[in-house]
Amino acid sequence: MRYYSLFLVLALTLLTRTAPAQEGAPLRLVQTIPLPHVEGRMDHMAVDLQSQRLFVAALGNNTLEVLDLQAGTHLHTITGLHEPQGVVFLPESNTLVVTNGQTGMCEMFDGTSFAHRSAVKLASDADNVRYDATTHTLYVGYGAGALGLIDATRAQHLGDVPLQGHPEAFQLEQAGPRIFVNVPSAHQVAVVDRDKHAVTMTWPLQGAEANFPMALDEAQHRLFVGARTPPLLVVLDTESGKEVARVPSVGDADDLFYDAPHRRLYIAGGAGALSIVAQEDADHYTPVATIPTAAGARTALFVPALGRLYLAVPHRGTQSAEIRVYAVP
Repeated sequence: MRYYSLFLVLALTLLTRTAPAQEGAPLRLVQTIPLPHVEGRMDHMAVDLQSQRLFVAALGNNTLEVLDLQAGTHLHTITGLHEPQGVVFLPESNTLVVTNGQTGMCEMFDGTSFAHRSAVKLASDADNVRYDATTHTLYVGYGAGALGLIDATRAQHLGDVPLQGHPEAFQLEQAGPRIFVNVPSAHQVAVVDRDKHAVTMTWPLQGAEANFPMALDEAQHRLFVGARTPPLLVVLDTESGKEVARVPSVGDADDLFYDAPHRRLYIAGGAGALSIVAQEDADHYTPVATIPTAAGARTALFVPALGRLYLAVPHRGTQSAEIRVYAVP
């Protein structure tokens, strides 16, 4: 009886200690959406907030997958793509834009019928894409080193901003003309002026390579850069370009997001985890959690308006292809 009492006390103590941690967890898995017909690597994602649809560029499957987020089901598959990498949804024109790595095509589809509307040919390896709704301009990272400018209304290639290597993640300032661009092969962040269509400065990264993902805290003038070698989160001052902090992170990081209301950063890594870092203030950052995920699950999308982070898990062996949905408490 004494041993049973001791066991009960120990169990209650453990529950008391762990319950607050679970309740206060920075991310909580709430749903899984299966993708049984998708093979290979999945790349970038986009969201249609009004209809609550998720678009997934299934690069290895040569398809774009459309999911119903309210029902948690698969809606549609766009076929005939060639290594789809980037995707963005333009709500004002109900247009879905998909970039293709193999052909360099930037293709536009009707957001309801998914009928093909138009296409713009870039030289090669069309990758990340961002949209400036004010000027109706698409920015596409492509080729050996350029940001391509596309008029989204007329589907016309307007020109390029040359870079020193193939661009990976990039972020557009909302209150200014700058674009911050990761250029991993040059070990730098390039700063592009949207008005001048030119690189105005470059910020070398010291002791950090393979800088793929990026996020921006524009209010506090901080740029967050994810490095793979070694696995780090590097924080730069966007006024000076100087490094202000660095924090260990998950390996093989490919997506990085800043959650301004909760002052947190979410980093998705192919090593099989989500790293979560707290922003104490503009210059100080603390790792607060590492959430195990799945091998190769390095593509994610954080949607602040829905309070959700979507993580793409590829099919590997007994591991099924799926989208895992995490809620921000």
